[in-house]
Amino acid sequence: MSPVLVAASAYGASRVRQLGQSHFIDVVADAGGAGIEIRRELFTSDLPDLARMGSAVAARGLYSVYSTPIELWDADGLLRQELLQQMLDEAARLGARYLKVSLGHYPAAPDLQALKARLAAAPVALLVENDQTAHGGKLATMARFLASARDIGLPVGLTFDIGNWRWVGEDAQQAARLLAPYVRYVHCKAVLEEGGRLSACAVSDTDPVWRAVFAHFAPGVQRAIEFPLEATDLVAETGRYIQMLEAA
Repeated sequence: MSPVLVAASAYGASRVRQLGQSHFIDVVADAGGAGIEIRRELFTSDLPDLARMGSAVAARGLYSVYSTPIELWDADGLLRQELLQQMLDEAARLGARYLKVSLGHYPAAPDLQALKARLAAAPVALLVENDQTAHGGKLATMARFLASARDIGLPVGLTFDIGNWRWVGEDAQQAARLLAPYVRYVHCKAVLEEGGRLSACAVSDTDPVWRAVFAHFAPGVQRAIEFPLEATDLVAETGRYIQMLEAA
């Protein structure tokens, strides 16, 4: 069976901000999850006690991914080294296994050696996600970054978000074929289009599209629920989808 995490955002931003992300640690554990993705953007104001949160995660036998809404390169194509270090430090306090970020405005001549030096002493592994932006989520740009990172031995992996490719007009199957060697973590969601607008929705056993991408990835790659979970019994609902994704 493959490890399945649950992104805290799956339980709805307003509910999570009201109850706190620690509230959902037990939900994920009771549902049979392997871990929880803690989302920095869902903290209300000041950061909580990340070390305490990490202890609560570990006490339930889970591990965490720390997701932060930062871009590695700013609009001027400059590496955001200080902000990255801040996020790495926060992830370390949480005890996270991975820090997840977006690529940002990846320049033609990036300073990858500076990024490599920054990550050399980092206690947390870095994952870069294909996001929903035209500047940071296109397949060609992500492929160029990952190939260059590989060439210099940069310790970075890809969070492959199945649904996000739709937002930037890319084909998820083609992306999976090209980027499979770099994939360390998969965000699972389907996409619903209504009135010209896209939104994330639950994956379905009857939909073969999302399952097909896993044929390109290493067996057992970790994956996460990143679609809305809404039910009176959240443990049962979460567990149902965990079982579905474990077998993908």
